Amino acid sequence: MRPGHRAAAAFTQLHGTAPEGVWSAPGRVNLIGEHTDYNDGFVLPFALPHRTAVAAAARADGLLRVATLGADGEPQHAEPVAVADLAPGAVEGWAAYPSGVAWALREVGVTGGADLVIAGDVPAGAGLSSSHALECAVALALLGLAGRSPDGGPGSPTLPEIARWVQRSENDFVGAPTGLLDQTASLRCTEAHVLFLDVRSGEAEQVPFDAAARGLEVLVIDTRASHSHTDGGYAARRAGCEEAADLLGVPALRDVSADGLGAALEKLPERLRPLVRHVVTENDRVLRSVELLRSGELAGLGPLLDASHASLRDDYRVSVDELDVAVDAAVAAGALGARMVGGGFGGSAIALVPVERHDEVVRRVLHAYAERGWTKPRTFTAVPSAGAGRDE
Repeated sequence: MRPGHRAAAAFTQLHGTAPEGVWSAPGRVNLIGEHTDYNDGFVLPFALPHRTAVAAAARADGLLRVATLGADGEPQHAEPVAVADLAPGAVEGWAAYPSGVAWALREVGVTGGADLVIAGDVPAGAGLSSSHALECAVALALLGLAGRSPDGGPGSPTLPEIARWVQRSENDFVGAPTGLLDQTASLRCTEAHVLFLDVRSGEAEQVPFDAAARGLEVLVIDTRASHSHTDGGYAARRAGCEEAADLLGVPALRDVSADGLGAALEKLPERLRPLVRHVVTENDRVLRSVELLRSGELAGLGPLLDASHASLRDDYRVSVDELDVAVDAAVAAGALGARMVGGGFGGSAIALVPVERHDEVVRRVLHAYAERGWTKPRTFTAVPSAGAGRDE
């Protein structure tokens, strides 16, 4: 049963009436462009078919009541809280994510209470943006209940505005210093395309991406090595990038060109040089990837994926053994290229695989994990899917 159907059925069972609506948002895979979003750079994500759904109905008493369906199908209930009383630090655990969205929307005039029931199949902790899928679905649900859906005509919020509200909820309420990549991907991606996004300007291009037509597929390898953006490693790297930009006298590392990288590095202390080198070269890899996609040369993405992983591993230092082993095994088995995705310190990798090599790549990755005694990874083929919206 799809997440939207499960959320609606559970809502009816819990509340004795059908929800007013169901909204859902997808997880995402970033084809390339990692840790560039909070540096005002370029990203190239696409939405996954895996989604988080929120069945919702308005409440007249100003309370936010949230339940989520666990892996066993049983609901877990958060403590009801008055929307008017929401403040950073007031809610902890998983309930902080929907509560943070309600808090951020309260600041833009969405103040009503709601009953929310959540169900989803985006793998948590896999670097596939499960938290942002949840937050985007909650945002659309609360806006929809308030009559402020993004497709509502003049005066309705735009998807970029909603993405920034969701970012604020994650940064200032949950306490995770994430950029705009994940929210934007979940909200704005479209089926059969990757989203080429200039984070600074907000300009976006839907670039066709039909790997199957070229005999290729994007294989996701969920290492089962869990990660969290609220851990200190992510924040430390973001702070390092901001410090480097200040020392270079530029608004963000986006403003350092590939041609000017060498001169920029000479002006920085050694501890900051690897961070800058990654961001600048990664932005360049995104631009080169877009050109390949526009010309239909998808196989040429392989070396760029490999270079991205090496940069994330050696310069940005956000990879872990499980990711490196998955990437190396996939390439050794015939993948054209592979890299870790997401914030790092665990999560998932992707590999660009000729369809006829799929079974061998999966076999080699599973064998590499088994011989090390690690938890068996999950693998699936990622197909560019639709972004967030109201379920029919």
